[in-house]
Amino acid sequence: MDVDISSARMMRALAHPARLAIMEHLSGGGTGTATECAEIAGLSPSATSYHLRALEKFGLIEEAPSRGDGRERVWQTKARGLTIDVLPASHEEAQAARELAGVLIERQDALTRQWLARLEDEPLPWREEVLFNEANLLVTAEELGALSKLIMDAVMPYSKRREDRPEGARQVKLILRAIPT
Repeated sequence: MDVDISSARMMRALAHPARLAIMEHLSGGGTGTATECAEIAGLSPSATSYHLRALEKFGLIEEAPSRGDGRERVWQTKARGLTIDVLPASHEEAQAARELAGVLIERQDALTRQWLARLEDEPLPWREEVLFNEANLLVTAEELGALSKLIMDAVMPYSKRREDRPEGARQVKLILRAIPT
């Protein structure tokens, strides 16, 4: 199930780097405790618990089945993907969408810089296949929509939610931005 992020309150709930990191971790169908998510979010388990409860409040995550003795609270996401409303109905929603987009861009840029910092440690096949590209297109709004759909249709079979996991497969972050200039 995809979750549409359209309310200003929900956008602001997500516009926190720790919450985005948690959502990204759980979005592949995995689960996590506050302690496990704390490592991903770079926070203490108690601070992470606060963020997990906030994500639960907005219906983005839920308690997962226990892994054993039931003493640990295990979380999972309800969403397979998030769709952020780019046509907000109010000024408040537009401002919240800009804040969320800013945090997303910062996270994407940080991930790219982290990869570049460890570039020399990466195996050669991975270094050879990484894509840094920029294309200047001349398209109508309708053509951009069709191109976006085409790209997403091509990408989805490789989603980290895929059933098979080929040997040597790694999680890869594909970042696309199509913005009028």
